[in-house]
Amino acid sequence: MPTAKAEQAARTRQKVLLAAAEVFDETGYEKASVSQIVQRAGLTLGALYFHFGSKQGLAEALMNAQPTTIEPHLTSTGLQRMVDITLVWADRMKRDPVLRAGVRLATEQGSHGMNDATSFEDWRKLMRGHLGVARSSGELREGVDPDQLARFVVGACTGMQLYSHLATRRADLMERVCDMWDLLLPSVASQAVLHDIHVGPTRVPAR
Repeated sequence: MPTAKAEQAARTRQKVLLAAAEVFDETGYEKASVSQIVQRAGLTLGALYFHFGSKQGLAEALMNAQPTTIEPHLTSTGLQRMVDITLVWADRMKRDPVLRAGVRLATEQGSHGMNDATSFEDWRKLMRGHLGVARSSGELREGVDPDQLARFVVGACTGMQLYSHLATRRADLMERVCDMWDLLLPSVASQAVLHDIHVGPTRVPAR
């Protein structure tokens, strides 16, 4: 059972992380300062450095936090879980600063001296796991490689959100994700489950 001190530390860490997410999302890594972040959080520089060590440590924590903003909302399995991950991701990109900041930092990291594919690889491994379940359950067409499909979806979603952000400030991101699955599912889903996989905003849990 967590002690009161541990619970306070967890709350402080989360406050710093949320404030950093808001600042990074608004300004990007280069223009963000640790003083802005602690001011937004209402905390001290000491708290930031204690929990994250540096501005780069904060950025890495946000990049690697992306799956934890999605997975707790889902109960589906296999191929439907894979679809649902992308749908909830598209929905939350419009309103979750932690997710938006993580995505922005991951895609712009070359501009601030980082070259870390960990966040993309974490998504690939997570999706690969669900696709492994889908293959074991007979949900994938013969010859579909779960790892190859996972890599494709991670890359496709990365590109879609960049395009959507520039074109509509991500207002049409959900539509683009649905289009992707409408095109992709007939090629990867077995006939036994093709018409049972649901795509669309109705798959997003109530807020």
